[in-house]
Amino acid sequence: MPKRPDTLETVKLAMELLKRIPRHGKITAQQLHEQLMDAGIQRELRSVQRQLEMLSEHFDIERDDRSRPYGYSWQKDSKAFALPYLTTQEALLLRLAEEHLRQLLPTRLMRSMDAFFAQARRNLHGNENAKLEREWPKKIRVVATSQPLLPPTISQDVFASVTEALYSNKWLTLDYRNANKKRSTAEVMPLGLAQQGPRFYLVCRYRDYQNERSLAMHRILGAKVSTLSFDRPSEFDLKKYDDDGRFGFGNGKRVRLSFQIENAAGYHLLESMLSQDQQSEELPNGDLKITATVVDSAMLEWWLRGFGDAVKEVTRTPVDEVAV
Repeated sequence: MPKRPDTLETVKLAMELLKRIPRHGKITAQQLHEQLMDAGIQRELRSVQRQLEMLSEHFDIERDDRSRPYGYSWQKDSKAFALPYLTTQEALLLRLAEEHLRQLLPTRLMRSMDAFFAQARRNLHGNENAKLEREWPKKIRVVATSQPLLPPTISQDVFASVTEALYSNKWLTLDYRNANKKRSTAEVMPLGLAQQGPRFYLVCRYRDYQNERSLAMHRILGAKVSTLSFDRPSEFDLKKYDDDGRFGFGNGKRVRLSFQIENAAGYHLLESMLSQDQQSEELPNGDLKITATVVDSAMLEWWLRGFGDAVKEVTRTPVDEVAV
């Protein structure tokens, strides 16, 4: 016979349910149960159903029992619970978070927040005083810094499995096809997820190896989360991995870069510098001479080539060879 939950656990469950019951529309016990499971709250469906019956008796919650499954919502004139008291600014923040973080959070964590996001949307669109907040998303835009590309297709099941393993520190078995179309199966330790333009990359270690690799998410054909956990390596730092130019196909080697560039093509480098130690000099012919310490990488080479004939006299000196 299952153990009866204690009073504190019962209260916690009630609070979680109250937060997820909508003011407009309705939600079923099954949907609430799934949201709780996605949030890591393990309860049997029957326990959720019993709690909803109790809450309907003591709070202003309506149960639509005209057909199964029953739907639950706050009564029209009820003060409801917590989320309806979101300010319009808080609702706007949640709305933007939903839009911009959807691909950077574990799928089940996003699902567990569905009720909160839905309430934020209703608070914005159902409030006649929230006109300015409703307009704000139309006033901002993240724009491309190069030729825009459509994002490659990533399997939703793959994304869900990868983010779940990354979130939970679980080993992951991948079916992967590389850029040379070679297909292989490997067990990896997921360490980080990075978005680079329209593409996503999984940073991981293959079992029995100590070095990190970046795998294109759209090339993962299948992913299965293991039941086995791992201790996240304390020495791994995703920011340092990025700073070392690993997403730019570099290996962390730093060089003192020097080049000349036509003024019109390079003027923006006086405003957005290559590094903190960048030095700039205007030459007699009007060109600019730029010197900066950067990570040497394929991405740097592509960037320089993008200027064509506007760039010349390019030199790279390893940092350990630079005279002090």
